[in-house]
Amino acid sequence: MLESLAVNAHVNMMYMETILKIIGIAYIAEFASQITKDAGQGSIASKIELSGKILILAMAIPILTVIIETIIQLIPS
Repeated sequence: MLESLAVNAHVNMMYMETILKIIGIAYIAEFASQITKDAGQGSIASKIELSGKILILAMAIPILTVIIETIIQLIPS
């Protein structure tokens, strides 16, 4: 379903795959963080959240680059 939507919207599948990976990382990091908080390990939970955010930011760089390039092309010179 997502593939057909991406084709209809003329979106590169690489970006869709990256977005789905980012969503997966967010869910896994949140789940792991909640488990460690429930176990009374708040400091480890905060480190899991931080590492999840860093991974998401690193994976989002190519998408952010394309968005910025598109905006620059839309601005008249």
